[in-house]
Amino acid sequence: MQLNVSGHHVEVTDSLRNYVETKVEKLERHFDIVSDVHCILTVEKLRHKAEAKVLVNGGTIYADATEEDMYAAIDGLVDKLERRVRKHKEKLVDHHARDTQKRKFV
Repeated sequence: MQLNVSGHHVEVTDSLRNYVETKVEKLERHFDIVSDVHCILTVEKLRHKAEAKVLVNGGTIYADATEEDMYAAIDGLVDKLERRVRKHKEKLVDHHARDTQKRKFV
């Protein structure tokens, strides 16, 4: 997985980059084929915004989160990405095969 972290009106320090990296690694638990993650951290007055675009097998997933603290925004972002990656993975799985097995036994 390739991770790109950039900042808009904020300097991306090593601690921020490491925090994003450790949090984004959670996505690989749910979906093995995460090829590229591009994360943008933005500061506008008192709003801290974290947004990310994740390239997975079969599409692109986008999420963003806005909080008063950058670390909280990153946490919210990763939570949204986890939900969306799980939903994307469920869409790829064919659930119709289970229905045919149930009908045979009924």
